[in-house]
This record gives sequence, structure tokens and C-alpha cells, in this order.
Amino acid sequence: MLRTRIILVDDHRILLDALKSLVEPEFEVVGMFEDCQSLLAGASELHPDIIVLDIGMPVMNGLSAGEHLKKLLPKTKLIFLTAYQDLETAAQAFQLGASGYVLKVAAGTELIAAIREVVRGGFYASPVLTEGMIGSFVRAFKQMKSPYNLTSRQKEVLKLLAEGFSMKAVGENLNITRRTVAFHKYTMMEQLNIKTNAELMNFALSHLQ
Repeated sequence: MLRTRIILVDDHRILLDALKSLVEPEFEVVGMFEDCQSLLAGASELHPDIIVLDIGMPVMNGLSAGEHLKKLLPKTKLIFLTAYQDLETAAQAFQLGASGYVLKVAAGTELIAAIREVVRGGFYASPVLTEGMIGSFVRAFKQMKSPYNLTSRQKEVLKLLAEGFSMKAVGENLNITRRTVAFHKYTMMEQLNIKTNAELMNFALSHLQ
């Protein structure tokens, strides 16, 4: 019987190696990537059944890569393995077609279960997010507004940036890390097809009155 083919994606090599050791006894790891550009360039040739990828990646985040992957490899299932615990980010993941959403803090105990569930054609999200209501959780998230509309958290971040706060100051104001602020900022820019900070500020002035 052929084993399920897995691609692992994370910008930390040590974590990639640990994940490979975790999943290899049961599944076949056919590729590991440390950035999303390399993933998009090489994934098709590896014929993966499942891609496990981080969201907070440099240059191109995992959500944007996931959107490309669903067009490039429509039959391949996506499982996001991430530190982002907010429901809005999970919603974006399921809206773009993800089959799983696993928190990194629970990878050791949940990732194998998530892969097994996705192989069976189901969905998986860390119980701390769903409280056991995975079916309604996914259905509700897929019915939410398009990810191209800004979430309430994105609007909070954008409003503070438009008021002149640095990303560090925005993070302190909202009690989130600077990296999370950067994630929201660049996700907004990709969603809105905005290339420069000036364009983003103009959008904020026009839409956040």
C-alpha cells in the first residue's frame, strides 16, 4: 500500500527536521521547504497528497502560498501548522480551502491525528479553537466574508499604522507581537494588491473613516 506523500514547509530548519522525524514512521516525506517561493516552484514535481505549511513565513506568507497551491494542485490537501491562535486567521485558512489547522504548541500530539483525518477526507482544527465542533466550525468559517475584506483585527492594525504608529508600537497597543503586526500588514497588502506603504496609507484614509 502506498504511503501518503507529505511536503513540510517552515522557515526553521530545526523544526522541519523534527516534523520529519515525527511523521515519517507513518507517512512519506517527499519534500521540505524553508520558503514559499521554493515550495511553489517545486511542489508539482513531488506529487504530494498533503502539504503541511507554516503561516508566518518570510516574503510570502503561508496563506498566500496556500491560495496559489489550491490552484496549482487542486487535489492536494493543505494543513496549516502555525502559532497564530486567533479565529480570524483560522477562518482565512479554511476559506481558501485548507483541510486542517494545527497550533504549533500542539504539533507533537495533534499533527499525526490531523493528517489521518485529512487523508480520510475530513477536516481538523486544534480543539482549543473548536471545542469539538469541527463540522460547524469549518462550515461557519467558509460562510464568513471573503478574506479580501479586512478582518476586525486587520482594521485595528491598519488604523494604528495610518495614525503613524510603528509596528512595534502597534503591537504594544494591541498586545500582540511585532511579527504578528507585520503578518497582518503584509497580508493586507497582498489581499488588496497594494505594493507600497503609501498606497496602504491612502487605502486606510479612504476606507477607515
